[in-house]
Amino acid sequence: MRVPTLLATLAWAGALAVVSSCEARPTPLADAAAAAARPPSFLTVSSPDGRNQISFALVDSGVPVYRVRRDGRDVIEASRMGFTFLHHPSLTAHLRLVDTTRATHDETWTQPWGEVTHIRDHHDELAVTVERASAPHLRMRIVFRAFDDGVAFRYELPAQPDLGPFEIMDEATEFTLAENDKAWWIPGDDPNRYELLYRSSPVSTLPVVKTPLTLESPTGLKLVLHEAALTDWASMTLEGTGTTRLKARLVPWADGVAVKDTTPAVSPWRTVQMADRVGDLLTSYLVLNLNEPSKIKDTSWIHPMKYDGIWWAMHIDTMTWSSGPRHGATTAHAKEYIDFAAAHHLGGFLVEGWNLGWDGDWQANAEKFSFTQPYPDYDLLAVAAYAKQKGLALIAHNETSMGVENYERQLEAAYTLYDSLGIKAVKTGYVGDKTRSGEPHHGQYMVRHWRKVVEAAARHHLMLDVHEPIKDTGIRRTWPNMMSREGARGQEYNAWSGDGGNPPEHTAILPFTRLLEAPMDFTPGIFALEDTRNPGLDRVRTTLAKQLAEYVVIYSPLQMAADLPEHYRNQPGFKFIEEVPVDWDTTFVPNGAIGDYITVVRKDRHSDDWYVGSLTDGNPRTLPLSLSFLDPGRRYVAEIYADGPKANWMDRPYDLVISSRPVDSTTTLELKLAPGGGQAIRIRPAG
Repeated sequence: MRVPTLLATLAWAGALAVVSSCEARPTPLADAAAAAARPPSFLTVSSPDGRNQISFALVDSGVPVYRVRRDGRDVIEASRMGFTFLHHPSLTAHLRLVDTTRATHDETWTQPWGEVTHIRDHHDELAVTVERASAPHLRMRIVFRAFDDGVAFRYELPAQPDLGPFEIMDEATEFTLAENDKAWWIPGDDPNRYELLYRSSPVSTLPVVKTPLTLESPTGLKLVLHEAALTDWASMTLEGTGTTRLKARLVPWADGVAVKDTTPAVSPWRTVQMADRVGDLLTSYLVLNLNEPSKIKDTSWIHPMKYDGIWWAMHIDTMTWSSGPRHGATTAHAKEYIDFAAAHHLGGFLVEGWNLGWDGDWQANAEKFSFTQPYPDYDLLAVAAYAKQKGLALIAHNETSMGVENYERQLEAAYTLYDSLGIKAVKTGYVGDKTRSGEPHHGQYMVRHWRKVVEAAARHHLMLDVHEPIKDTGIRRTWPNMMSREGARGQEYNAWSGDGGNPPEHTAILPFTRLLEAPMDFTPGIFALEDTRNPGLDRVRTTLAKQLAEYVVIYSPLQMAADLPEHYRNQPGFKFIEEVPVDWDTTFVPNGAIGDYITVVRKDRHSDDWYVGSLTDGNPRTLPLSLSFLDPGRRYVAEIYADGPKANWMDRPYDLVISSRPVDSTTTLELKLAPGGGQAIRIRPAG
C-alpha cells in the first residue's frame, strides 16, 4: 500500500473538521474521535528562496514520514522513515515527538581545487527528536535541511541507556515520487559494479538501481536522488516497487546485517537535488555542502594535473601488465613516457604493471600482489628520480583485485616508500565483486576500508585516483586528496568491449548521471580512434574533436592524455590537451539534454582564459553559444577545434578543423557538431 493513501485521510479529516465546528460541546468520546481523525501536523522547513520545502510528521500510530514540495507542488509524497534493528525494537512506528530545533546557516567556503573556487552553503534546518512511546524508549533525531537546489535529511542515533552497540537490518526510508518520472539508471546489484551503460525508463519499471539516480518529471522538473557523507555506513541502492515508490536498500555485510555500529552514530544524508534546467544539476554543490570541512589543514601539496602513462598500450594489447617480452612497465619505457610528458607540459606520469603479482591470472592474484617490490626490469628508484629531475609527479598503481586484507597489511609500508621517493599520487584498483572474506564491494566493510586508505594517503601527502571505487558522496571536501574516481564505464571499453565500445550517447549521459557525484577519471584523449585488430568492431565511437571536448565536459583534477605518445606526435589537435587546465574558477552549462548533447563552459582558476566543451550523441547538431560571460568591452581570441564539414564517428572521425577568430561579450558562436562529434574552444584575452 502506498503511504500517500494518507492524502485521502487528510481530505476526510478536513471534512470532519467542518462537522466539528457545530455549537454543541463534544463529549470526551467525540474529542478522542476528532483527535484520531485530525490531519497530521507537518513540521516544515523551507529553502532560503522559499521554493523548496521538506516536512516531517508522525502519522497513523506514530509512523514517521517526510514529504518534499517545490513551488507548492508535491515532488515526493509522504514517505516512510526509520530503521529495523536485529536486537532492538524498530524505529518505524509507535513514536512520539519529544523535541524540535531550528537553525539557519550561511557561509561561503573555498575549494582547494575543483569545478569552482567558491561555494556558498546557505540552508535552513529543522531537527526533530522522536522516541518510542513504550519501553524501551529508544530515541532518534532526524535533521532536515532545505537549500535552494534541493533538500536532505539524515538520521542520528544519540548515546542512550537502551541503545549502545546496534545492528541495523533495514532502513525504512522511501522516496514516493508524485509523478511517474523518467529515470536514467544502472542496476544496483550487478557484479560489474558501475561499469555499465545507462538505461532510461519510467520509475514504475525500475529494478534495484544505484545512485545518483537522475529523474525528469512529466512537468519538466529535474531530480537527483543520492546520498552525502557516506563515512561509516552501508552504501544505499534504491529498490523499485512497481509503483512510483522507491525503497532504500542498504548493501549488507556477508552475514546479512546492513550496518554495525554503536551510539552515538549518524547515517549519511539522503539527498534530493532539484532544478528547472538540467544543466543546473551540474552546478549544484548540495552534496559537497553536506560534508565536513577539510581535515587537511595544509593542502599546498595537492596539485591537480594532467598526466600520461603506461596504460592504454595494455588495453589495446601492444604491451602487457605481466612480465615478459612485451612487459610495459620497464625502466626504458617509463623514461620515454616521462620525456614525452615533460616536453608537452604535462604534470605527471602513471605506470601500471610495475609491481610483482601480475603474472598468470592477476584477477585471482589478490594475495600475491606486492605494493613495494617491482619487477626486475623496472628500477623504481631510478624512475622516481628521473621523474623528479624532469619536474613530474610519479603516479604509482596499486591493483588489489579486491584482496583488501593483503592491501591493508602493506598499506603503511607502501605509502611510506612512495612518500620517501617523492611519488605524489596513487591510482588504486578493486576489480572484483567481493573481498576474499566475502564482504561485498559496496558494503560498510569496504566503506571503512576506503576511508582508511584516504586517511593513510593524507598522512603521506599522496593524492588518490580510485578505480572500481565506492561511489562518491562528497568526501573530497573533507579529504581533498581524494581527487578522482573511475566508477563508470570508461574509455577502456572502447579498446576491448565485446559490444564494440561505448555508444556515442554515452558521454552525453554521464555528465547528467555519474558526474553529478564527483570528478571522473574517464581517460580521454584517444587519437588513434580505430582498432586495426578488429576493423569495424572495437573502436572509439567519437570524432577527434569530441575527444578534445571531453577534457572540458568530463571533469577530473587528474586528467589523462590517455593515448600512446607516438599517436600524439605531429598532431595539431594535441595543442588543446597541452593547454586545457584541470582546475577551474567558474563552471556553467548553457546547453544540455540528457543523452543528447551538452555544452560546458569553464574559466581557468589561474588565468583569464575560458574553455568550452560541447558534444553530441549520434545525431548532428548546431548549438548556439552566447559569449556574454566574457568581460564587456574586452577583446578575446577564440581558438576553435571543430568537426570538419564531413566528419562523423563512423567513417570520417579524423576530420578536424582548427581555426581562430576575434570575439567579445556580444559574440554568439554556432557550435556545429558532427554525428558522434564535439567541439573544444579556448578563449583567451587578445594581445
